[in-house]
Amino acid sequence: MPYVTVGKENSSSIDLYYEDHGSGQPVVLIHGYPLSGASWEKQMSVLLNARYRVITYDRRGFGKSSQPTEGYNYDTFAADLQELITQLKLDEFILVGFSMGGGEIARYFGKYGPKGVSKAVIIGGVPPFLLKTDDNPEGVDASVFEEIKKAVTADRYAFFTEFFKNFYNSDPLLGNRVSKDVMHASWNLAVSASATASLACVSTWIEDFRKDVERIDVPTLVIHGDDDRIVPLAASGQRTAKLIKGARLAVVKGGPHAITWTHAEEVNAELLTFLGEPSVKSTGGVA
Repeated sequence: MPYVTVGKENSSSIDLYYEDHGSGQPVVLIHGYPLSGASWEKQMSVLLNARYRVITYDRRGFGKSSQPTEGYNYDTFAADLQELITQLKLDEFILVGFSMGGGEIARYFGKYGPKGVSKAVIIGGVPPFLLKTDDNPEGVDASVFEEIKKAVTADRYAFFTEFFKNFYNSDPLLGNRVSKDVMHASWNLAVSASATASLACVSTWIEDFRKDVERIDVPTLVIHGDDDRIVPLAASGQRTAKLIKGARLAVVKGGPHAITWTHAEEVNAELLTFLGEPSVKSTGGVA
């Protein structure tokens, strides 16, 4: 299995598992919490059929990657992404991030700039800043994140059971756009992540990406469900699209957080249309 080494913890290397398929312009898919690169299955086949080279990887602590007890912050996540890009010698690549993966994209631009990046897509992303503060009244109260951390610490297995109900909005969508089997598979994937990563990543959701987002100066598509209970549209996707010059905002009606699965057809249509457009910088506002 292919791995790229991104660091060391004592005597052990920290390795990221990745998959690299197809040929053509590279598309790097960055997964959300608490899943892995395998969660992109409904996008991977579509992108491969459209003749893109598709690269997925598992964030440290998740999937088949190493499970260190350090490095769970966005500076490190962006450095891990940069190492993967460097090792694979990618150029004119497209970054697509879901949920936490949107944070990687934002911090990547903040730290490394746009060199080599052709386009960016943020789906249900955590930017620009989820925490409610005096200068960020649209954010979510800090107590919400503290309660999540308490729940993960007390019993992360039970937490994930409840988490995925809101991840997929199972009350209206179960048996319609998502099955019990999919939710069970997601639960299995989540509990395979390290306990350290499962807890530590919660604190990263409230990192301030506002300055990072403003540095994104490539054509950008923001996709978000209007019924997202995990990362509310008004606190995230709408604001991210406004902060990125020329960004396009596509709102998926009735879409939960996990629109890459429940509304894959809509997401894939937006994705393919955007990726197929010429890579020229836009000077317009939000579409």
